[in-house]
Amino acid sequence: MRSGKDKSAVWGYVIFFACIAVIITLAIPTYEYAKQKSGGNIGVLAVAMLLVIFFLAGLGVLVDVIRRKLTYENPLQQIRDATERIAKGDFTVRLNLDSKLNFSGYDEIMQNLNVMAQELSKSEILKSDFIANVSHELKTPLAVIQSYCQLLQEKDISEEERIKYAQSLMQASKKLTELVTNILKLNKLENQQIITDREDVKINAQLEELIVNYIDKIEEKDIELEVDLQDVSVNSVAGYLEIVWANLLSNAVKFTENSGKIKVTAKQVDGKAVVSVSDSGCGMTPETGKRIFEKFYQGDTSHTQEGNGLGLALVKKVIDKLGGSISVSSELGKGSTFTVTL
Repeated sequence: MRSGKDKSAVWGYVIFFACIAVIITLAIPTYEYAKQKSGGNIGVLAVAMLLVIFFLAGLGVLVDVIRRKLTYENPLQQIRDATERIAKGDFTVRLNLDSKLNFSGYDEIMQNLNVMAQELSKSEILKSDFIANVSHELKTPLAVIQSYCQLLQEKDISEEERIKYAQSLMQASKKLTELVTNILKLNKLENQQIITDREDVKINAQLEELIVNYIDKIEEKDIELEVDLQDVSVNSVAGYLEIVWANLLSNAVKFTENSGKIKVTAKQVDGKAVVSVSDSGCGMTPETGKRIFEKFYQGDTSHTQEGNGLGLALVKKVIDKLGGSISVSSELGKGSTFTVTL
């Protein structure tokens, strides 16, 4: 199959040779007619043929000008106008591809410009949504900090109230720190093209160490913990994997009600490391499951004070960068299971 550029060149050659053929075809009978009328007068024949040639050549030039106008100048002007609008931040521009028969290289450029403008438009929407979400998430802890700072300035508050306000300040500042940290981590991952510094990482050892950090909370909620960790190693980045396990374990503890159950497993399947974290918590609907890895999305609004909706987005980004996959199986009211394959 010929490319658009090849097709355009072929049609140009066809039109050129067609014009030459028409000129020759008309010139021969015109010469015979002029010869007959002039009685073979060379001077008259020369003038007549010269006029005919000039006329036909002019006609050919006119046809070529029209062809160039339609196939080159008009598309080129559309491309100039479109790129100028895109450069000014207008990503709604779309170019019409009318050349179905003569699909040229310019049409390919216009088609690519349409795709680029569409993708830039999506990126702009995501950027606006991201800024709006960040602003909203920042406002909440900042408002809490400002409010309790004002209360602490009161002279007639008791020591008990002062401690309570200080604890609220600490909690708000921790949430703010976590938000900023997650944003920085996401930004770093999104801008990092190649991950280096890989090493052999014992996943079972990582999970054992991280589970210890949540033992107090697990015991406080009287959660039954089942752990089945086989000896599993992967060539990866230890720091990134810790982000994944910490977020999954934290969510499991957070969404599991008192006297619930959490199960953590790690095993080798067909040469791949498979880790799953299950809980008997509130679960989620299929609609929520489809959006659970989006930035700032929180399906269970009852726990919004305990997170900022960036944890699972960060987990997904890390897994994608490491070349693995993550899936979620969940049923409303019956818990969730997150499975990571590396």
